[in-house]
Amino acid sequence: MEYQPDLSKALDELRARIFAEGDYWWAEPSEIGKSASDYPDRPRTEEELWSSESVQESGTHSILDMQEMLRPGGKPDYGTVEPVSEAEALQCAGVTTLTRAHVEKIADLATQRWFGRCAVLHDDAGQPAEIYFWGFSGD
Repeated sequence: MEYQPDLSKALDELRARIFAEGDYWWAEPSEIGKSASDYPDRPRTEEELWSSESVQESGTHSILDMQEMLRPGGKPDYGTVEPVSEAEALQCAGVTTLTRAHVEKIADLATQRWFGRCAVLHDDAGQPAEIYFWGFSGD
């Protein structure tokens, strides 16, 4: 995702894009290997999507399962995305200014289902360039 300083807004924009593209698993049809975009009668709103009991139980296996950006000092909870701290970046990658080259080194910071992570990645000049979201959800 392109960088912007407001991580909560970036999460909301990414969620909206993924929902619009149908790039999530929709449990209602229950067909393995298909995404919501494969169905013309897929939910038209997130409210409609989350009204499905099977979606509530299994999730969407996408960023849609993450509802909130964790604020500084906040405690990770179900459906939250936690930014990588400078201390974590230093411990995992040996730097505090992460780039795309460090993605593999921080991958293990996402350790629990239903909890996401994000990191601001910088370009070669050290300027923020993108926000990298990762984690895993669903069953």
